[in-house]
Amino acid sequence: MIMGINTNSNMEASLQIGPTEKGMVRLFVSNGSIEIPMDFEPDEAREIADEILSAAKVAANLVDTKKN
Repeated sequence: MIMGINTNSNMEASLQIGPTEKGMVRLFVSNGSIEIPMDFEPDEAREIADEILSAAKVAANLVDTKKN
C-alpha cells in the first residue's frame, strides 16, 4: 500500500522535536517497529514550521467551511 497525504491510517506514532548538539533541528518519529530521525538546518526547520502553520490554516478553513 502506498501512503500519501490523503490516505487514512490507524497507525500511531510519536513525534519528538528538538535541537541536536551539532546545531541541527531533529524531528524524530517512532512507533513500535520503526524510528526515523530527520535532521534539518535551522533555516530548513523554519521553512517546515511555516509549511505546518500554512497547512493548519487551510485545514481549519476546510473544517469551518464544512460547518456552515
